[in-house]
Amino acid sequence: MAGSKTATLYRMVMPDHLCPSGLKAKWLLEREGYTVEDHPLRTREETEAFKAKHEVSYTPQAWIGDKRIGGYTELRKHFGRKQLEKGETTYRPVIALFTMTLLMALAAAWVATGEPLTILSAEWFVSFSMCVLAFLKVRDVESFSTMFLNYDLLARRWVPYGYIYPFAEGLAGVLMTAKILPWISVPVALFIGTVGAVSVIKAVYIDKRAIKCACVGGDSNVPLGFVSLTENLFMIGMGLWMGFNAFA
Repeated sequence: MAGSKTATLYRMVMPDHLCPSGLKAKWLLEREGYTVEDHPLRTREETEAFKAKHEVSYTPQAWIGDKRIGGYTELRKHFGRKQLEKGETTYRPVIALFTMTLLMALAAAWVATGEPLTILSAEWFVSFSMCVLAFLKVRDVESFSTMFLNYDLLARRWVPYGYIYPFAEGLAGVLMTAKILPWISVPVALFIGTVGAVSVIKAVYIDKRAIKCACVGGDSNVPLGFVSLTENLFMIGMGLWMGFNAFA
C-alpha cells in the first residue's frame, strides 16, 4: 500500500546543479509506493562530506530500511526494471525508429490522399526510414565510418566510401520521397543496398562474426544481422520499385 513503505534518499540539490539522477531516483521510489525521506545536499562541501562518511563515490544514494541500494541504476535493478548493461546489444533503437517512420508515413499519406494504407504510405515508410537512418549516421560520420569499416566490403577497399554512404542514403531517400530524379535515386539505392546486403551476409552468415551494426550511427549497440540486412533489402526493393514505375 502506498505510503506504508519508506526510503531514504540523499541527492544533490544546488543552485547551479539539480541532479537528474536524483530526481529520477525520487520519482522511481515514489512510483514503487515508497514515502521518500528526501535529504538534499545543497553544497559541494556537504556532498563530499556525505560521500566520505558513507564511503561512496557518487550521489544519489538511496536506502530502503537499513540496506543501501545505491543510485538510480541500482534502484532500477532492485525493482526488477530492465537495465541495459554497458556494451550490451539491443534492437530498441531500430524498433523505435521504424515505428516512428511508419507512423509518419501513415500520417503523411492520410494528409495527401485521405487514406493511411496506400502504396504511397509504403513508399514513404521506406524513404522516410532511409532519411532518418542517414541523419543518425551523418550526425557523427567519423564514428559511423569507423564502425562501418568493420564489415562493409567496399569501405574496406576504399575508405572514403564510409564517409559517402550516409549522404548517398539520405540523397536517395529525399529524392524517392519527392519522386524526382529517379535516374539518380534508383542507381544509388540499388548500389549501396546491394553492397550492404552482400557485406552483411558475408560478415554474419558466412564468417559468423558477432559485431555491432552502424545502421543507426556509430555509437549504437544494435547487433549486425537481420536488421541491417533488412535495411539494405528495403533499399534494393525500393530502387527496383521506383525504377519500374519511372522507366517502365
